[in-house]
Amino acid sequence: MANGYKDNQEKEFDERIVDIRRVATVVKGGRRFSFRVTMVAGDHKGNIGMGMGKANSVPDAIRKAASKAHADMHSVTVYETTIPHKVIGKEGGAKVLLKPASKGTGVIAAGAVRAVVEVAGITNVLTKSLGSNNALNIAAATVKALEQLKDPREEAVLRGVDIEKVTPFWSRG
Repeated sequence: MANGYKDNQEKEFDERIVDIRRVATVVKGGRRFSFRVTMVAGDHKGNIGMGMGKANSVPDAIRKAASKAHADMHSVTVYETTIPHKVIGKEGGAKVLLKPASKGTGVIAAGAVRAVVEVAGITNVLTKSLGSNNALNIAAATVKALEQLKDPREEAVLRGVDIEKVTPFWSRG
């Protein structure tokens, strides 16, 4: 029944394809083409993973990317419906800025950033993508930015102050 468990485990994650590209390698006889798929997976509860798969057919590349995304799960801090503080992630030539937003704002993002943020379970956030527009690097930069987030409750304890001093003004009731 290991296969049944694995199928159930995979279905609890939301998988989104960020990018599908046809790539080529130059060999003696000319070019050999294959497909590269970038995918993110998440459970909408703060766990996200990113994977990249390459194969001669798109379905095989998607399967490889999905298995790598499930193997590469990271836990990120989500504060209520947004992120606790502003953060910048960098990967290659891509930079991604994530800023917290008040309730009702929604996800102000496009492409790879939107896919990563939504599978993490963040519903209110402002984003800006700077530099490269390579979807693979933008997705990786977004994941790196989310990994830098700190829990405001833990920070309040570490600093020895009340949580109101650590949380942004918009999150207070």
